[in-house]
Amino acid sequence: MNPTTPTTPTAPVAEGDGEKTTAKKAVTDTAEDKDTAARFDEARTESAEPTDRDADGSADTDTDVDPAATEQDFDLDLDDDESGKESAGLGTAAAAVVSVGLGIVALTGAWSGRVVAERETLLGQIKTSSGGSAAQQISEIYGNAWHSTALVNGLFALVALLVGIYVLVRPAFGTPSTHPQAGWVRAVAMGGIALGVIGVLISVGMYFDLIVALPTAPAATAGS
Repeated sequence: MNPTTPTTPTAPVAEGDGEKTTAKKAVTDTAEDKDTAARFDEARTESAEPTDRDADGSADTDTDVDPAATEQDFDLDLDDDESGKESAGLGTAAAAVVSVGLGIVALTGAWSGRVVAERETLLGQIKTSSGGSAAQQISEIYGNAWHSTALVNGLFALVALLVGIYVLVRPAFGTPSTHPQAGWVRAVAMGGIALGVIGVLISVGMYFDLIVALPTAPAATAGS
């Protein structure tokens, strides 16, 4: 005789209770689906709206800017500005030095002035070679060379004066931050202007025989 396995008796389930349990589970699943759908719609709405808002609640329309890119652009602009300032400062300083150099040349004389003077002397000798009075020889050989030298030196002095004035008035065309100018540059420019003024005055006096007059020939005596 085979032994039988004891079984635990189960309580019978009523038909009505099974239907209630199924209906309750369906209601729970439906509620969970609605909750999930509502959270999904809320998340989608938040992602579509701007996240940054101002203090008054209005949407912040400012676009995001990369700080690294902004800093790099700023550095490039700053380098260009410093390069322009350095070029302007070097040009002004060079002009001031040129002004002083031209003023010194105007006072000491340039080789071009000597060449012009020698040319005038040669022309005077040619004109008076066939004969001429002493006064004519003085004027043609000596006076014209003298005046030519004064004219050339005066031109150098005038250029030195104009360059020095340009260096001083250049910052007036821009702000000091745009066109910086060192103190020594202004001092050198003032020196160039002073030399230019002195050179112009001396050249004018020499050209018109105001400082030193041309020598005069002795008057011929009646018996000679």
